[in-house]
Amino acid sequence: MINLENIVQTFKKANQNITKRIIVCAGTGCVANGSLEVFKSFVNIAKEMNIDVNIELKGEEKGYFLTKSGCQGFCQNGPLVNILPSGILYIKVKTDDVKEILEESILSDILIDRLCYHNKGKLCKGQSEIPFYQKQCRMVLKQCGVIDPENIKEYIANGGYVAAKKVCGEMTDKEICNMILMSGLRGRGGAGFLTGKKWDLARNQKASKKYVICNGDEGDPGAFMDRSVMEGNPHSVIEGLIIASKATGANEGYIYVRTEYDLAVKRMKKAVKDAIEIGLLGENIFGLNHSFTINVMEGAGAFVCGEETALIASIEGKRGMPSPKPPFPAQSGLWKSPTTINNVETLATIPVIVNRGVQAFRQIGTESSPGTKTFALTGNVLNTGLIEVPLGTTLRHIVFDIAGGVTDENGEVWEENFKSVQIGGPSGGCLTREHLDIPLDFDSLKKVGAMVGSGGLVVMSNKNCMVNMAKFFMQFTQNESCGKCVLCREGTKQMLLILMDITKGSASEDSLFLLEELAKAVEVGSLCGLGRTAPNPILSTLRYFRNEYDAHIKEKKCPAGECVDILSYKITDKCVRCGVCFAKCPVKAISVEHNRHYKINSIKCIKCDVCVASCKFNAIERD
Repeated sequence: MINLENIVQTFKKANQNITKRIIVCAGTGCVANGSLEVFKSFVNIAKEMNIDVNIELKGEEKGYFLTKSGCQGFCQNGPLVNILPSGILYIKVKTDDVKEILEESILSDILIDRLCYHNKGKLCKGQSEIPFYQKQCRMVLKQCGVIDPENIKEYIANGGYVAAKKVCGEMTDKEICNMILMSGLRGRGGAGFLTGKKWDLARNQKASKKYVICNGDEGDPGAFMDRSVMEGNPHSVIEGLIIASKATGANEGYIYVRTEYDLAVKRMKKAVKDAIEIGLLGENIFGLNHSFTINVMEGAGAFVCGEETALIASIEGKRGMPSPKPPFPAQSGLWKSPTTINNVETLATIPVIVNRGVQAFRQIGTESSPGTKTFALTGNVLNTGLIEVPLGTTLRHIVFDIAGGVTDENGEVWEENFKSVQIGGPSGGCLTREHLDIPLDFDSLKKVGAMVGSGGLVVMSNKNCMVNMAKFFMQFTQNESCGKCVLCREGTKQMLLILMDITKGSASEDSLFLLEELAKAVEVGSLCGLGRTAPNPILSTLRYFRNEYDAHIKEKKCPAGECVDILSYKITDKCVRCGVCFAKCPVKAISVEHNRHYKINSIKCIKCDVCVASCKFNAIERD
């Protein structure tokens, strides 16, 4: 039988002679920016300098410990290097910086100013001083960016699998379901259904075979919350699955990850393999009367496979297409057996509830939406990245306090730049300035025609066209429609064509009426939730930004200056006749009249923006 306490003591003993730890972020974003090369540089340069930097601890090592981590959240400023216990966070680290870090911050405690984050001119030493981190409540992400995701012993040393052992050895299936129901935990994958209720429905099914599935098929544009949890703390997902299996009576589980998430797939597979080797998965885990195995399956990347029944069909080897409900998966799911499906973040929250207790969990968030929610923060904000806040946090707090505000085309931050936020990806809705102070929870968002969704937050400035944004999401949804039901298959296609006409200036007022009627029909008549929510970006932008649709149709103009097909350029009186735009125009669309007045030929103009970029006097305007 596995002894968790022995692993904890062994790990602590191995770390007792380590004076500092260097943590290099190895989440997808930082890896793309070269963090693995930074890691290799630490190994090589430390060896050249004869510095005891260890990448593995066996019990007698001294000096410094170098490890990789999952996503540390501050993605826009990667690669990130965190130094503990000094509490130093260095941003945008390059291989050329490694020697200086070793000399100054590792051998000594000297802070390298140029590698630190500066907030409004003030140097921030580390996460404790950076507003992006200060104003969050990291519960699910607490260990992400700190522990080595490929080291099961470190997860155990930080309290891992204690919750799983407790429920397997001390609680009945009914007690577990009641605990999760009392916690008020709602599914973090979209609709916010009560997790305990879903588990209890599966628990009450009489069947010899039951399954639990982790839905890691995160396909929303701009969303990377589940990916980051799987990359940064895969064992929290496995532990959540073990607890779910005990609660529902399942003895087999699947982790369904889209194959594009190469790093998440790799780390999840290693985590499952390591858990099997030390006896945390398999027959009679913890030496108790509960057996459970996990399979990691790679999905082909179809957006529709994020829907429960389509995901089940994919696992069964069929084409990923949704099926009518009822029966619900908890009644008849994978291979007709009762099946419980939760997303990654929901499962990673389960051990937190067991360890902290129901009351402590409910103290965070709102009465009807307890706990925290992770969000992928992207768009026109000063700091993009992965955040976690209590449910009920306002949009204003996220955009202006955590993200640092909305930026313009020059990177300047002004509150007036804020226009809207698309929340929940293509299934979500649009939030505007009037929604800055509403709490972001399941019920409040539903009242204004939006939803938490999986947690994507795309912030837009005054330079973003809302019609073009709706077209972007509709293009995505139309491409990803499985085609099973006519309303979704044909409806999304026709809505996209109308939006294309609007952005080209070739639509009429009748087109707008048809678009709205079509959106409402698709919303009501589509087979699955993905089809029914596909029109949300259109309906929400029509609700709050109808004036922009009217401008495109009636005036043939894009107020944001983003729709190229109806864009025109003119040279204003600011022109000093320097001739730079004339020389730079690639198609010779700028001519010079006899009085040396410069003029743009709208027929020749390809709207490449070269003239605007080259004019130092801001004399060329988009109209």
